[in-house]
Amino acid sequence: MNNQYTRTALTLHWLIALLIFAAFPLGVYMHELPFSPDKLRLYSYHKWIGVTIFMLAIFRLSWRVTHRPPALPEDMPGWEKFAAHATHYALYVLIFIIPISGWLMSSAKGFQTVWFGLLPLPDLLDKDKELGDLLQQVHMLLNFALFGLVLAHVGAALKHHFIQHDDILARMLPFLRKNRQ
Repeated sequence: MNNQYTRTALTLHWLIALLIFAAFPLGVYMHELPFSPDKLRLYSYHKWIGVTIFMLAIFRLSWRVTHRPPALPEDMPGWEKFAAHATHYALYVLIFIIPISGWLMSSAKGFQTVWFGLLPLPDLLDKDKELGDLLQQVHMLLNFALFGLVLAHVGAALKHHFIQHDDILARMLPFLRKNRQ
């Protein structure tokens, strides 16, 4: 049985992770900036990253549906398997709804999303300041939930690698694979 992810799955995983690691601190940083052309430019970059994550997430979910991931180790306790599956499910949900919540927020605040400055996306809502402010809070809360889940996900992978000495992390970092004869 193959215990490795496909190259496509690995590429999508790390590309989305890299984009999240760029978008999250950018979002935290730009939120407190005074209104200026620089702030608007950073918001544009943040939106471009979010739309790209959303599009990659669609491709990733399509890939996952048609390419089954490797099974978790049989000797893994049931609670850990449940936690792993629940965390992965929650991560997938969040990488879809966070960009949508940002798009909704931008629409409600009256700022159209234009992907890479070239492709204008339709506003999903009419301009509504109160709704925009509420969606901003929702977007922020969802991002911090994602941050917590990513920390748990990384922590679990490191635990498996450094404490349990199994191949869980090596499935996503092929250079860690043990030489087997």
